[in-house]
Amino acid sequence: MLDSAFFEQIFWGNSVRAYCLFGGILLIGLIFKRIVSRLLSKLLFKLFKRFSNQSHDEAFVSLLIKPIEIFILLTTLYLSINQLKHPLEVDIFHYSKLVGKVKEKIPVSIGDCIDRIFLFMIILSTFWIILRIIDFISHVLLHKASLTDNKSDDQLVPFLKELFKTIVIFIGFFTLLGFVFEVNVLTLITGLGIGGIAIALAAKESLENLIGSFTIFLDKPFVVGDLVKVDGVEGTVEKVGFRSTRIRTSEKTMATIPNRGMIDGVLENLSLRNSRKVSFIIGLTYETNSESLRKIIAEIENYINNHVGTNDDGNASFKSFGDSGLNVEVNYFVTTLTFSEYLKIRQEINLEIMDIVMRNKSDFAYPTQRLISDKPTSVSDKEVGNDAMD
Repeated sequence: MLDSAFFEQIFWGNSVRAYCLFGGILLIGLIFKRIVSRLLSKLLFKLFKRFSNQSHDEAFVSLLIKPIEIFILLTTLYLSINQLKHPLEVDIFHYSKLVGKVKEKIPVSIGDCIDRIFLFMIILSTFWIILRIIDFISHVLLHKASLTDNKSDDQLVPFLKELFKTIVIFIGFFTLLGFVFEVNVLTLITGLGIGGIAIALAAKESLENLIGSFTIFLDKPFVVGDLVKVDGVEGTVEKVGFRSTRIRTSEKTMATIPNRGMIDGVLENLSLRNSRKVSFIIGLTYETNSESLRKIIAEIENYINNHVGTNDDGNASFKSFGDSGLNVEVNYFVTTLTFSEYLKIRQEINLEIMDIVMRNKSDFAYPTQRLISDKPTSVSDKEVGNDAMD
């Protein structure tokens, strides 16, 4: 066995025993951090077992295993380094108001700096774990919300997730100021009350957008998944955040609109309509007589109202005499809200209108010009014509 005197030998201000404890704690922490992190994740999951089901077990572990590993690693490093003494000190000079006059000097050791650094990192990892727990809770709530027909909860869960994460971040920030930098948090918050007015004025638009987000949740002009149109932008609502609403357009681009614009502008919730309106004008040639025109209008209106994809509010009417033809206005409503089905029904009706026009011996007009001259044919013109015949 090794003599105890060996462990009491001093090298660089520390005994061999201290170096062995340093290495042993560090080695054990590195070897078992993965196992311990999974074990702690499983134990924490038991607190949420009633809230979720067993199928969310792996999701919870995958979210927490990384921050818990970091927390264990930092704790291991802190415990191992604390086995060593750090005799080196640095003097920090504190000056009075008189320039160059030293009032006092404060000795700061390397150990104090290490303690502050590790305290900073451990607090960060702790709040990281809290943020991951919030992510897990929102994951479970979103899963439960997807099982219901109500879309409001699909919209509310991401918003509450961001809200609580923002609150936790603010709490973590003031915790770091108080415990690591020894700042009087209450005095700081009181001081911010004076500058709060200036900050509020500078962040006026951000506050308006935040209030707009609460208005959206209370008034519910739309929910996530609705097809909306605002300020010329049409698309499906994907997310309502603190500051803005994200809309996936028909071109598959992502449009971000401030929440204030969503409630102040004219917003159309296209998902709440019960039909899609189709309105257009067809031009028939002036060779079409009145009897044929009446038949065309009657057949178009009859076909539209009897179509399985439309309601009975369709109509066709002779609107006006156009520059190139007789203008017939056609209006009808497609009952399906599915865009692809709407396109198919509109195509069927357009093709049938073409057949109706052709069956009644008419045709579609297109821009033409006719030149009519009242000038009589001259003798020279006749002679030219006769010479051409010869």
